[in-house]
Amino acid sequence: MFPTELKYTETHEWVRIEDDFATIGITDYAQGELGDIVFVELPAVGKKVKAGQPSGTIEAVKAVSDLVSAVSGEVVEVNSELQGAPDLVNKDCYGKGWMIRLKMENSEEIKNLLTAEQYEKMEKKTH
Repeated sequence: MFPTELKYTETHEWVRIEDDFATIGITDYAQGELGDIVFVELPAVGKKVKAGQPSGTIEAVKAVSDLVSAVSGEVVEVNSELQGAPDLVNKDCYGKGWMIRLKMENSEEIKNLLTAEQYEKMEKKTH
């Protein structure tokens, strides 16, 4: 149900770790709860973000939610396709619907993230 190569947060973000870089998006559960996503506001390239802090917003028809950074680092890339097609998050949240890519400041923060199995257990408990 959840890609096992990814890490997860309790606030329903996923993280793909590649060397010193982390790509972050929201989980299938999160996009399903939000409904049709109509706008995504992402941080500027070069902005420093902190783990556990909002780094953008996701606006859906029924709610606005924060994109919480899973790890600390500097934004090196944002998914500019989302500006014209925010629904990519609904259609392909683990692929084309990714949101930001960071150069991580502290790889130790990865230890605070959940595995797919841990995330699935947490998600089942809350629902």
